[in-house]
Amino acid sequence: MYRETNWSLRPGTAGDVEVMAELRAVVMRDDLVRLGRYDEHRVRQRLRDGFSPEHTSVIEVDGGFAGCVTMRPYEGGEGGEGLYLEHFYLDPGVQGRGLGTAVLRELLARADEAAVPVRLVVLQGSAARRLYEREGFAYEGEDPVDVLLVREAPVGAGPLTGRPRPAGGR
Repeated sequence: MYRETNWSLRPGTAGDVEVMAELRAVVMRDDLVRLGRYDEHRVRQRLRDGFSPEHTSVIEVDGGFAGCVTMRPYEGGEGGEGLYLEHFYLDPGVQGRGLGTAVLRELLARADEAAVPVRLVVLQGSAARRLYEREGFAYEGEDPVDVLLVREAPVGAGPLTGRPRPAGGR
């Protein structure tokens, strides 16, 4: 667990997008270069294009920007309904001390309360995959660049009640 208790999540705002885009470029650079996919403009623009402040949280340590994460709902398709975790980036200065694990566990606890699965995509060969698998994510599919992981909803828990969910119901 993160050794310091001075971290928090605050709602994202439109004003956060540029610092998040810059952090994404820094954090993803090595993996994208390794995969032959790094583009100085595109790495930032993809975050800008998909930015949804209503589903994004800013991770703060001692009141300062330390990272970001998005948990947006999805519905339909073979995956049913659930949450999609994306844009989970930590400043390199706070990595390696358990902050990512602490933040992820808080977000997963929220998903467990709602009794929904969480999906995410991680780059092939990314060290982040170990964190996700440690926290219960399992392989769902892949392509030459990305690996899709899923963490199923806990068995027998219903949304916010702890009671079993009705079969096929919400």
